[in-house]
Amino acid sequence: MKERNILISSSKDTFIKFWDLDTEHNFRTLVGHRSEVWGFALLKNDQYIITGCNDSELRVWKIFFVDENDPDYTKNIESLDIHSEDDVNDTNYPLRCNKVGSVLRMGRSRVVSLVTDPTCTVIGCHGVDNTVELFYMIPDDEVKIKLNKRLKKEKKKAIKDGEENGGTLDQSVCLVDEVRQLSVIKAMNKVKTLDLVMGKGGELRICIGVNNNSLELHSLSVNDKEKEPTSLRLIKAHGHRTDIRAICFSSDNLAIATASGDSIKLWNRPSLACLRTIECGYALTATFVPGDRHLIVGMKDGKMLIVDIASGEILEEVAAHTKELWSITLFPDLKGIASGGDQTVKLWNFELVEDPNSEMKCKILSVLNTRTLQLEETVLCVKISPNNRFLAVSLIDSTVKIFFLDTFKFFVSLYGHKLPVLCMDISSDSTLIATGSSDRNIKIWGMDFGDCHKSLFAHDDSVTGLAFVPKTHYLFTCGKDGKVKEWDGDNFRKIVTLQGHFGQAWNCAISPNGLFVASCGSDKVIRLYERSMEPLVLEDEAEEEREKQDNELATGETSAVQGQKQQLLPSRKTVNTEKAADLILECLDVIKAYNEELSRVIPPNAAPPLPLLMQAFNCKTTDEYLLETFKRVRAGDMEETLLLLPYSAACDILKYLPKLLENDYQSEMLSRLALSLIQAHHGPIIANSDLLPNLEEVRDLAMKRINDLRDTVGYNLHGMAFIQRSIEENESIQLFRDATKTRKQKNKIRKNKERGLKRAIIAL
Repeated sequence: MKERNILISSSKDTFIKFWDLDTEHNFRTLVGHRSEVWGFALLKNDQYIITGCNDSELRVWKIFFVDENDPDYTKNIESLDIHSEDDVNDTNYPLRCNKVGSVLRMGRSRVVSLVTDPTCTVIGCHGVDNTVELFYMIPDDEVKIKLNKRLKKEKKKAIKDGEENGGTLDQSVCLVDEVRQLSVIKAMNKVKTLDLVMGKGGELRICIGVNNNSLELHSLSVNDKEKEPTSLRLIKAHGHRTDIRAICFSSDNLAIATASGDSIKLWNRPSLACLRTIECGYALTATFVPGDRHLIVGMKDGKMLIVDIASGEILEEVAAHTKELWSITLFPDLKGIASGGDQTVKLWNFELVEDPNSEMKCKILSVLNTRTLQLEETVLCVKISPNNRFLAVSLIDSTVKIFFLDTFKFFVSLYGHKLPVLCMDISSDSTLIATGSSDRNIKIWGMDFGDCHKSLFAHDDSVTGLAFVPKTHYLFTCGKDGKVKEWDGDNFRKIVTLQGHFGQAWNCAISPNGLFVASCGSDKVIRLYERSMEPLVLEDEAEEEREKQDNELATGETSAVQGQKQQLLPSRKTVNTEKAADLILECLDVIKAYNEELSRVIPPNAAPPLPLLMQAFNCKTTDEYLLETFKRVRAGDMEETLLLLPYSAACDILKYLPKLLENDYQSEMLSRLALSLIQAHHGPIIANSDLLPNLEEVRDLAMKRINDLRDTVGYNLHGMAFIQRSIEENESIQLFRDATKTRKQKNKIRKNKERGLKRAIIAL
């Protein structure tokens, strides 16, 4: 209330408070609500206040000011609907608030927000669903007309019922006369925000913000009751809704293609506008076809999509691999592609085939499988050297094997990474190959002999993207720590660190002219960097980075941009903890698969044979196998290892713990394990009601086992003390430890006496 300099506030304490900003005190409190007040709005020149709670009612309060000199002052005070003394804190203040009624909503959920138009005549409210309800405050002249009509109807009804002169009618204005409910608007998804604008001729414009990042504009006539609301425009957000897994540049440097878990999008680099969106499944890799009119996309289910950019249609789905298609790379002669997935690398040639669905018999792009390289391990990445001689294949066994492209004859194997290589690239002169691994290192190798030139600790988490700058030995990398870094492949030095993503950066790409770098990540954001002509001093960059790290360590704060939340990583993540986490996850998968086989066995039949891993650990049951796996994790790495486990794995372990604790073996380790898991995933675990009985059972068993251990330790301690005293009494000797203590005490007393004697001699 700007004219009166009054502030109104609502809270979860079910109260609405009025504050005088001049005197800075609360002079009135409304207590007529039974639950949290989620929103309120002022209407009709601050004459009414409408509040929304958890129920389906909108409570309407009338605000008015009284003058003590007014003859009706006493009458107005007596007419107030005061529920308690808290309603009126300061009776001397002229503002009065009286509840006049309630308006029923169609929605059953709580009110999220209440919004009014600038004229304060229309109020819109929405809950947690996809409906928007509108209420119109009728002007005073129309209220009088409506009141007269209502009185005439009531008078005719009273006369018809036999009352003389129509009886006594209430001629005061009711809430029904002043409020009219308008048509309900249904949005495409859950409503997050709302705004109203009243136009000419009683046309109301409603802008709705939906939780899928789209905006809806609707129009509604306030005066025409029969006219339904119309949708004028729908603005869809251009960004991705899921993690962006792949990004690539077109050959003319003007377009960028990105692929995510649900769609493929084409972007104009100069204007940053989204040109095309093609719905698809979960995509892992993508590349432009020469001519920039088509895209080749690799899917998680192993299929290869050929996409026509102009029409935005998927021309063909090729069943290229049986499992994930992780990598697609172009031939240097631009006549085909190589794809890597499952345990094969396939070479494809481009060809034009007639479209059977077209009547014009036009030809469309397709691919033809020419050769297949069969390998023993799963393929993660494939690259072809620019000189068209070598084919480099990254395998899940942490090695990179290089073959001759023409004959598939083995050339050399690159050993050195402790975890699988997720990305790699070959320089434009075919002399260097750089590999990025899950062990957070990048290694630069020579293509002539396969020797490792340098190993660099690159990121705080797995390296997910790597690309050489064309015609140079500079390379860019990105990792799950969200950073993008540039490196010199000749001097093996880091040039610059780009703080871009919050969460994981999944891929990076460099434009063919080397002027632009683009990266994408789990924050659903595409970052575009442009090469500047400013000189860069490496020592200054390193010094600034060190100062920034020192400040973060001193203050305990991490840098955040644009109000986004940075993903926190484990404090001491090492290769050992990653291997331990993989070992636990593998154990859980083996146990789950074996339990499913056991469940399908009919009792007369024999149980299936134990898995090979269980036999290797000499375990006869799944409980023994799980316990043996935990014992193989170092005690100092246990907490960091558990932080790396996903929430689903933590739930599985918590479900297995009661049975393990019942065996009364390694109770201390299992209790520590349960405590660490609950601390690491506290929020989701307490929100899952299904885990509550399991947690209570773990708590009772852990307390019982720890008490038993404590009693055992105490019993043994006092027992050994009793045996010690018995030996000393029977043999009249002191044990070595006690004798040493006594001798040290005597030496200490003797030294103190000698010091005192020296001081006395000096004093004399």
